[in-house]
Amino acid sequence: MAEFGSNLIRSRIHRALSRPNLLMGADRELVLLSALAAVILIFVVLTWYAAMAGMMFWLVAVAVLRMMAKADPLMRRVYLRHVSYKSVYRATSSPWRRY
Repeated sequence: MAEFGSNLIRSRIHRALSRPNLLMGADRELVLLSALAAVILIFVVLTWYAAMAGMMFWLVAVAVLRMMAKADPLMRRVYLRHVSYKSVYRATSSPWRRY
């Protein structure tokens, strides 16, 4: 019986394959999207006020995204899946509830 357990094959999984893809502590795509929005704001308006507003927007957005990622790193994917399944799984109290 003890010999059977020793013949198990083990394979190592690299840590980078199972971790969420984060940039600056937040979801990578959302950080890059907020940076793109800030850069567009800065270079379209081309004033010092727009540059300051763009930088402030990006800093606040990254702070909020980091708080979101700290609560759940996969929150964006979970929310998108929730929205896509909303029509399939209705929020009802039981399967026999009348509509």
